[in-house]
Amino acid sequence: MQYLLMLYADESGWNRMSPVEQQQGYAAYMAYSEALKSAGVYVGSNRLRPVSTATTVRATDGKSQVLDGPFVDSKEQLGGYYLIDAPDLDAAISWAARCPGAGHGTVEVRPVWEMSSPQYQ
Repeated sequence: MQYLLMLYADESGWNRMSPVEQQQGYAAYMAYSEALKSAGVYVGSNRLRPVSTATTVRATDGKSQVLDGPFVDSKEQLGGYYLIDAPDLDAAISWAARCPGAGHGTVEVRPVWEMSSPQYQ
């Protein structure tokens, strides 16, 4: 089953890090990605641009409303994700706990409801 590991953190933290700390952080994420790939659970991942580049779209009464920025103001922002294919929730949680993001933010684990799944149709 696929799980989305959503990485939340204070995005301003990266800019407060020294270049050496940033290099170490980058290396930790690359090592984590390689571990996922070696285990055969890696499906994909990406880092997101800053929340200041977000656009929120909402439809009310058939009319679209477009807002610059995120809809919710919070202390932690969604900064990236990993899509993994794990045998069960316990395995996905184990991978989330190993993610470097769990050490400086929050990793939300959510099962993916595949559109081709019979219960979706």
